[in-house]
Parts: sequence; C-alpha cells; structure tokens
Amino acid sequence: MNKPRNMLLVYPEVPRNTYWSFQYALRFTGKRSSMPPLGLATVAALFPPGVRLKLIDLNIEPLLDQDIQWADTVFISAMIVQKTSFQNVVTRCKDLDKTVVAGGPYPTSSFQEIDGVDHFVLGEVEDFFHMFFEDFKAGSAGRVCQARQRPDISCTVGPRFDLLDMSSYACMAVQYSRGCPYRCEFCDIWQVYGTRPRLKSSAAILKELTSIYRLGWRGPLFIVDDNFIGNKQQVKRELLPALRDWQVDHGYPFRFFTEASVNMADDLQLLAGMRDCGFDAVFIGIETPSLAALRETGKIQNLKADMPQAVRRIQSFGIEVMAGFIMGFDSDSPEIADRQIAFIQQTGIPQAMVGLLTALPGTQLFKRLQKENRLMATTDGNNTHCLTTNFKTRLNADILKESYKKVLSTIYDSNLKNYFGRCNVMLDNLGSTAHQGHGVSLSEIRMLWKSLKRQPFTTYGFQYLKFLVHNLVKKTGRFPDAVKLAIVGHHFHTITQAMLKRERVMALMDERYQDLQRCLQHYTASAQDNYWEALQNVIDLWHQKGVALKLIRKKIDRLHVDFRDDMREKYGEVADRMRELFEAFENELVRNGIRPGP
Repeated sequence: MNKPRNMLLVYPEVPRNTYWSFQYALRFTGKRSSMPPLGLATVAALFPPGVRLKLIDLNIEPLLDQDIQWADTVFISAMIVQKTSFQNVVTRCKDLDKTVVAGGPYPTSSFQEIDGVDHFVLGEVEDFFHMFFEDFKAGSAGRVCQARQRPDISCTVGPRFDLLDMSSYACMAVQYSRGCPYRCEFCDIWQVYGTRPRLKSSAAILKELTSIYRLGWRGPLFIVDDNFIGNKQQVKRELLPALRDWQVDHGYPFRFFTEASVNMADDLQLLAGMRDCGFDAVFIGIETPSLAALRETGKIQNLKADMPQAVRRIQSFGIEVMAGFIMGFDSDSPEIADRQIAFIQQTGIPQAMVGLLTALPGTQLFKRLQKENRLMATTDGNNTHCLTTNFKTRLNADILKESYKKVLSTIYDSNLKNYFGRCNVMLDNLGSTAHQGHGVSLSEIRMLWKSLKRQPFTTYGFQYLKFLVHNLVKKTGRFPDAVKLAIVGHHFHTITQAMLKRERVMALMDERYQDLQRCLQHYTASAQDNYWEALQNVIDLWHQKGVALKLIRKKIDRLHVDFRDDMREKYGEVADRMRELFEAFENELVRNGIRPGP
C-alpha cells in the first residue's frame, strides 16, 4: 500500500445538553468548548517525523468533506457520551472510502459493538503505537491492537499542544498521573489504569506547562488526573514545590484545578502546597451522605471522612469544591433526596453534578448486575439529568425518578435562590489563594458585560442581581469569582429547566396515549350493543387525537433547541402508536372521509 502521509485526527462532538459541556456558560466567555482533546494531542506526539497531522475538534469547528479527502487515514477517539457523533464521523469517512483507526475510552470498552472501523488501537498506546504504525504502513496491522501492559509515563513525550486552537477553549489541560488506589464498584478507572498510580516526572510536567505558556495560554488549567493525590507523598515532595517555583517565576499565569479523593482534606501540608501553587478548585466524588451506600459501593475513603468538615477545610484553603453525587444505590430509600439536598446546600457546593447510578461496561457494578440479571441496556454515557438507569434498581423506578427530579429542581431551582445561596456559603468559607489580588483581566470585564446584558432579564434575574450586589459590597475581592459562578449557574439552570419541561411533555404524551387507548377499548366493547354510536365516538376520538398531537407539537417547539430532536423522534413514535390504535376501525373511518394510514 502507499505510505500514509496525511493523518486526520478527529474528536467527535460532546452533547451540548449535558451539565458537563458547560455550553450555556461558554457563550458568556467567547469560548466554544470547555476542554481540549488532550488524548488526541497526546497520540499526535507519537507519530514519526514526516507525517502531516491535522486535528479537528467537532466541538469548535465542523468536519468538512475536504478535510476527510485530504487525509490518507482518519484517527478518531471518543468517550461513551460521544458515541452518536463518533458513529456519524465513521460513516462519513467510510462513504469517502477512507481508512478509519479508533481508540480511546469508548472504543476500548465497546469495540465489539462498533461498525465501520478498520483498526482499533485500544488501551494506553505509548509503548506500542510505533509498532502499530509500522505494521499499518506495511499493510499488516490487525483489526484489534491491544496494549499488553500499562506504560511507564514518567518521561513520555509531551502532547502536541500546537495542533490546538487554544483561543477556542475555556481551559487547557495536562495529565500528571494515571490510576487510582481505590476500588469503587461503579468506577472503571482503576480497572482500566490500575490501582498503582503512575506519575510523570516534575520535569516533564514543567516542560508541558512551558509549552502551553509559550503558545500564549493564560488562565485555567485542568490537571486531568482521575485522582491527583493517588501518590500523595510524591505530589507533596516533588510536584508541588516545582509547580510553585514555576508559577512564581512566570507570574502565576495559570489557575489549576483537578480531581482528587476527599482524603486530601486530612493533609494540611498538601492543601497549603496546592494553594501556594495556584489551585483554586477540585472535583471530588462525594457520591452520597449515606454510609450504607458508601459501604455498598466500596467507597472506603469517604467512610473514613467527616465529609462536611472535609469540604469546609478544603474551601478554607481557597479551593472551591465541585462534587459528584449519585442516587440509585441498592440501599437508597426515598429519603435520600432530602439528604442529598441538605448536604449540598449546607456544605456550599455550587457545582453539584448529581446523577443516577449507571453501570458502565467493565466495572464491578456491571459484572454484579449482569450476574443478578438486572441489566436492561447499555449506557449512553450521560450521568447527569438523565431520568433513567440502565439496570433494575431496588428502589421503585418511579419513586427514584421523582426523587431525582426533586433534587435537581431544588438545587437548580427556577429562580436559582438555592444555587446562589450555596455560592454565598462557599464564598464565605473560601480562604485566600496565591493568585488572588492579581487584578481583573479584560476577559473578565467582557464576561461581566455580557452577563449584565442578559442575566437580569431571566426568570432568576432578581436573585442574580441580589447575589452580585451582595458580593460587590461584602466581598469585593471575590467579585470576579461571583460573576463566574453566576454565569455557571446560568448553564445549570438552562439544562435543568429544559430537562424538567421536556419531562412534562413526555408525561403528557404518555397520558394522552393511555387515555386514547382506554377510550378505544371502551368503545370497542360497547360497539356490540350500539355500533353506530360507538363509531361516532371513535370518529370524535380521532379528531381529539389530532388536537392533542398539535398541542404536544407546540409544546415541543417551545422547548430549548438542544432538547427538541429526541422529543420530535419520541413524538413520531407516539403518533404512530396512536394511529395503530385505530386499525380496527380503519374501513369505517375511510368511509367517513378519514384516512388514518401513514
């Protein structure tokens, strides 16, 4: 085969209508995506010299046919939540007769169900990518190429940040470690990356930071580790001192945030070191205030902590706590909703990612539920604001659904009073940070202006203005943080309220269908006694169906644009099912000038 020269790396679209996208907050910032595709940038660095690379992130720019035609081969990486966009890209590439190579989390866990891909490169590829590429050029690469071991990443080559359009992202990202020492039942990280954290050297991380700095980036930088403190001693002894010195030498150009386990609160030296480096946020998997649920899922690190006290302690070092919460554990009772709400409100966690428990492929939870014959479907990867699980829960499904809706509609209420209340609690608890007092940037002034032009005129406008004025007067030094929190609140408000409206329309469709089915069954039974009266009732019911469907369609058209497509699909399905109910009366309806067919 001809030697491949032009390599196109494609990152599929992340759904906008998810909490994790932050799409509705980004519109205030002038950015198009919250995070760059670090995995693809890392793989790009593994190609040999002489190969021409182009990286296209569908979250910031479209994929054109001419881009695909330029390429000899297309490489695609995706998470499960991107699988619809992933499949669309594969289909387009195959239609243009291009070879497709896929890797990343979704292909690694689910390659058996994916069609159209010529080669799967699965797992951590640093140790074998060069061998795969040589075989690929020679035409001898297998369809499935799997990493046989977890690579040493201490001195791995840095990602190709130069391939990214940095101006389109709200933050940059680097990776320091892989793996997590904990074995939570629902989590696949420790099974994919191992329980012994592998770390890059401090020198390697500083080299990546310098590369990003020289490319002009300033601002938020996400250290994407699934548990930043998996090897806490090495973080304290080597990385944090090196980061602090680098930040001081460069004038604190970056504000770091990361993911870690709650036991970080036990170590004051660690917290002080992170503060002095410029860390101002951390995402923690709190999951639940229920000790029974924590035991059930093996979340031992949370069992050892006084979690409200841990959150407050982390906040006292100037680090905002963002957190994940889960509902639907086997031990959960209907009271879990009130307990989750109380915990989130009292601890002041503005950005609370609450989701129903999902069984991901490859997890111990998935395997257990499979043995118990409780799995119902694969997951779409969306673990927030989705009202269904992919397994049979112990708690009644309808009760769990209503409990979950109660949590979301309370913490992200229609006027955001509870949200802004949490923001005030957090800002009261927040200690000083290393970069605090470095002045207000032009981009922050632009965000405030865009915010003031729009947010006062929303349904939560009064609470928004009250929040900003309070913090301008009482916490002037934290006012830029208050503005950012208000903008983030708009995102959560948009998603939550659209989801609740969508759910009401779904309920209306189901209700109208059931009413129609019940009435038709009654008229069918009564036709034996008075056929012509029953037929007239059926005709009237047909017209009522049409009126009901028009009303439902209008409600769908009023939904947020990003929530309409799947609802229109559902509408079509319900309309077809309604029409099928009239099949027994089709001939009579036709005689009366009604054509019930498609």
